[in-house]
Amino acid sequence: MAAPGPERVSVLLPTYNERDNLPLVVWLLARTFSDSGIDFEIIIIDDGSPDGTQEVAQQLEKIYGSDKILFLFPSGTAYIHGMKYATGNFIVIMDADLSHHVRLVFLIKPIVYRKQKEGNFDIVSGTRYKGNGGVYGWDLKRKLISRGANFLTQVLLRPGASDLTGSFRLYRKEVLQKLMEKCVSKGYVFQMEMIVRARQLGFTIGEVPISFVDRVYGESKLGGNEIVSFLKGLLTLFATT
Repeated sequence: MAAPGPERVSVLLPTYNERDNLPLVVWLLARTFSDSGIDFEIIIIDDGSPDGTQEVAQQLEKIYGSDKILFLFPSGTAYIHGMKYATGNFIVIMDADLSHHVRLVFLIKPIVYRKQKEGNFDIVSGTRYKGNGGVYGWDLKRKLISRGANFLTQVLLRPGASDLTGSFRLYRKEVLQKLMEKCVSKGYVFQMEMIVRARQLGFTIGEVPISFVDRVYGESKLGGNEIVSFLKGLLTLFATT
């Protein structure tokens, strides 16, 4: 395991059935960081994909080298497991399904990374609901679910952030470690709880508008069970924060 440099970014990339997306995402990230002169590593944590994602991840690790690409079998929550191996000063969490638009990957340094430097923020969160951010490729039902979930969180939790369920964020490593010690949620509620706990602990949060594009390959895991879990988690947070 490489020792962290003065500035190093670790990307935690949970995967499930991302055989077709993973090589492109990794290539985009590696090119972006290399062109920007940012030291980086990409940690792939696969949740038992049956489609061959694990084999692809192992090949990518061989191609790029284990100092840049690290493939893990998860033990418990993917992010918590990935954190044990991260050597970066900053941690980026994002999806591997290309829903975080290709342009967004290329904007990691000029927008997300620069935003952190400008405001010295503990967290920089991508937002679909502010400025020129938006969602593309979703049907009306999915848009209503997303908007409704975000509205409920704003009303009940008053978090001071415009997008609680988004999953493109940059954290200071030590901040992410402290938040994970406090958070108990899983799935979609996890992202929401991270922001709520961050506000409770007095961490600063910056936001940048992002374009979220529906996945090209594979299927979303969002379903009735996830929606029920989200509502239960939201009520739990409301009652305990």
